[in-house]
Amino acid sequence: MSLTRIHPETGKTLHRLSRPQSIQVGSLSRMVMVAGWYPEDGSDSLHSGADLLALDLAYQDLRAAYAARVRAVRQKLGLTQEEAGRIIGGGRRAFQKYESGTIPPSDAAVGLLEILERHPEEVATLKALRATPAPSTTLAAVTTRGRRRGRGTMRRYRTGSLSRVGNAGRVPARPWRC
Repeated sequence: MSLTRIHPETGKTLHRLSRPQSIQVGSLSRMVMVAGWYPEDGSDSLHSGADLLALDLAYQDLRAAYAARVRAVRQKLGLTQEEAGRIIGGGRRAFQKYESGTIPPSDAAVGLLEILERHPEEVATLKALRATPAPSTTLAAVTTRGRRRGRGTMRRYRTGSLSRVGNAGRVPARPWRC
């Protein structure tokens, strides 16, 4: 005889069962049997904290396993954490966080890691692409140091050059703002 109860919102009869649930971190996935109260039609189920403990532990284990995998791939490619962050993406400290399991890599970084694991010769291609930074054309990338009168506002003028507004004698007669 199975245990039953009524769902508090839907009024459906729930049965005490265990069902498989898939969890995924990066390119690793695992099926975990999760106990709970399930309806026959597969709709809303109810779980206690104890029911979800197995799922949480499996997720933590999978996260640690993927962190070890990221480290192994990086070391196989002969990259430092900083180089890997620059080449694969995420920034200087990204791989430190990935390898400690603090945060999982983005989907794009996971894809690049998987490709580079299978084709390590492509690291040279990525290094060449990342070696030459793209020129920045945004105004936000331009910085100036404030003088006695403080920081001025940056504007682009018809000549295409940047100038400070706010200091006397530095503003052209006909500015073109963008």
